[in-house]
Amino acid sequence: MKRRVFTTAVAAGALALSTFAGSARAEVSAIRISHGYGILYLPLMVMRDQQLIEKQAKKMGLGDVKTTWLTLDGGNVINDAMLAGNLDIAGTGAPGFITLWSKAQGIPRSEVIGLGALSTSSLWLNTNNPNVKSLKDFTAKDKIAIPGIKTSLSAVVLQMAAAKTFGIENYAKLDPLTVSLSHPDAVGALLGGKTELTAHFTSPPFSYQEAKDPKITRVLNSSDLLGNITLDVVFAPKQFTEANPKLTAAFMAAQEEANAYIVANRKGAAETFLRISKIKMTQPEVEQILADKDTQFSTTPNGLMDYVTFMDKAKTIKTRPAKWSDMFVPAFQTRKGS
Repeated sequence: MKRRVFTTAVAAGALALSTFAGSARAEVSAIRISHGYGILYLPLMVMRDQQLIEKQAKKMGLGDVKTTWLTLDGGNVINDAMLAGNLDIAGTGAPGFITLWSKAQGIPRSEVIGLGALSTSSLWLNTNNPNVKSLKDFTAKDKIAIPGIKTSLSAVVLQMAAAKTFGIENYAKLDPLTVSLSHPDAVGALLGGKTELTAHFTSPPFSYQEAKDPKITRVLNSSDLLGNITLDVVFAPKQFTEANPKLTAAFMAAQEEANAYIVANRKGAAETFLRISKIKMTQPEVEQILADKDTQFSTTPNGLMDYVTFMDKAKTIKTRPAKWSDMFVPAFQTRKGS
């Protein structure tokens, strides 16, 4: 869907939400948003750097809106912050969002809703153990770093890989080997080789940083396993979107603007990533990642029901959505996602 058509749909959705919430109620003038460390969060970094939410909010007649940005990684950490009322909108791994959406159904103060997909790329399972060539080679002596146990993107994709390798009944076979560590910290530990850590399941640019070291080999590429499915999404408390329809629409329009900027200006997007993330890489290295066919930014979800099907079989979610759009704001009902 072209951006102009999407913006019209967002405006219509905002009007419907406004009617539901009560047009006399004033919307908030400040918003708290989180993103993680890597390339998967680039649209949010562009929005932050160029103050696109503030720009779109003014267009919608909301005046000056203050945005506070937090850096959080790991589905369980983000979900806890959202449930505690410390976040208004968050970028997170799709499995973490699905877990919270399912868990919070029927609890008005806790219910969450998706505002769109965020990104897709490939997760690489890298190791410094020369004896590990496949998932079957990991032993009790190995430790695999992921940003959050059980509910993070890396954790669930690793479970999906284990299910394909060992059978669905053994989806959690590698869970005892996982340790919670932020991606930046895990890179240092894996490359240093002085800790018990022998593997890291990670996203760009961290996967690329590790792969440059001759001691590192790649055990798994998630794109080979799952294809180019959505890895990260953005979501908010449902009550927040109903009480703040115009601000919600401003956020969604800002994300579309950020995606268009990334496509049109790869060099500028790379500069933005380095400036916001403060990761020590060269601009050409980041541009190389953005040129990778597996790295894509779209607000239309793709393949979310693959996670749902797995998590339902593994019995790690309580409520299963009938279709992917059940988890998103009304503006997505006409999208051809999956």
